[in-house]
Amino acid sequence: MHIERLAVREFRNYDHAELEPASEGVTVLEGSNGSGKTNLLEAAVYLSVLRSFRGATPPLLVKVGQGQSFLRARAWRQGRLLELESEILSSGRGRLRRNGQIVRRSEDFVGQLLTTVFSPDDIGMVKGGPQGRRDFLDSMLAGLSAKHVATMSELERGLRQRNALLRAAGGALRPGMEKLLDVWDAKVAEAGEMLVEARESLVASLEPEVERSYAALGGQEGVHLRYERSWDGELLRALVECRQDDVRRGVTGAGPQRDDLQLLLGGLAARSQASQGQQRSLALAMRLGGHALVTARQGSSPVLLLDDVFSELDPARSAALAACLPAGQALLTTAGPVPRGLEVAKAFSVSAGAVAGPGHLLAQ
Repeated sequence: MHIERLAVREFRNYDHAELEPASEGVTVLEGSNGSGKTNLLEAAVYLSVLRSFRGATPPLLVKVGQGQSFLRARAWRQGRLLELESEILSSGRGRLRRNGQIVRRSEDFVGQLLTTVFSPDDIGMVKGGPQGRRDFLDSMLAGLSAKHVATMSELERGLRQRNALLRAAGGALRPGMEKLLDVWDAKVAEAGEMLVEARESLVASLEPEVERSYAALGGQEGVHLRYERSWDGELLRALVECRQDDVRRGVTGAGPQRDDLQLLLGGLAARSQASQGQQRSLALAMRLGGHALVTARQGSSPVLLLDDVFSELDPARSAALAACLPAGQALLTTAGPVPRGLEVAKAFSVSAGAVAGPGHLLAQ
């Protein structure tokens, strides 16, 4: 698939901007740091998964001083036109439209536009805490099936309600709270089991793809991915058994929100035993492997979004990544020259103009 046109209004540092990247090959967005290059990639990702890959909440995406922003993408997927629109309010997410029709459920919007994001911060997926690895798996699941998006929404709602009840207990359950907890335990357990089964199946399919990508980037160590649950047996039983501890702490201690994905290189934990170069190669391999898996299952190649990734790589790894980038549409941001061996199909200059002024794009 490819994006034909991406438009933003009152988004981040932009009053208004439009981008028409090349349908095939690499489109380069060049500009100084802080000019707004990454904001354009962020807009594409938001239209794909309804969240920022930089961890920003929706209100932070609205241009300072404005009440709302608008994102629009005109894209093609397997010969089918796809027009997506998202309104973001300073108070939260607004309306969604797909092909001119209002979309009321996020699962009917998420995953229509497929994207794969590469960022220098991806190394945190390897050396950081488990949240980044869980987010990686869940983002992939969202791109694979709308039912996974619905499951994640149900789990999030269940956990939010259960945790609110635990906090309201204040360390001791009052009459009537036990029955309410039983209700939310059942809902969390049902959605949680479904999500974890999907994650575990994904990890099993992902491992050989990551191993192949890691070898293509010059890595020689064997790669192993191991999903670790935060509980034993059935989740419902685990929630009941840890209820008293949860009441005391005011938070749910077992479930998918506490799980982890262990990444091993040569049988050793990559998080603590691998060099920084190995960690960067593994992070890139995770993205490349995930991209290959989504392409195979969806029959359509996601749009590659490369956020200044080459700046953190040594020449050998930079050349290896350039050589093994998959075919299709790619958008690359950079503050300097592109690496050798990377063919550029189209290039734009991104400038913030004045310090307080709007961002703009100029075709070179």
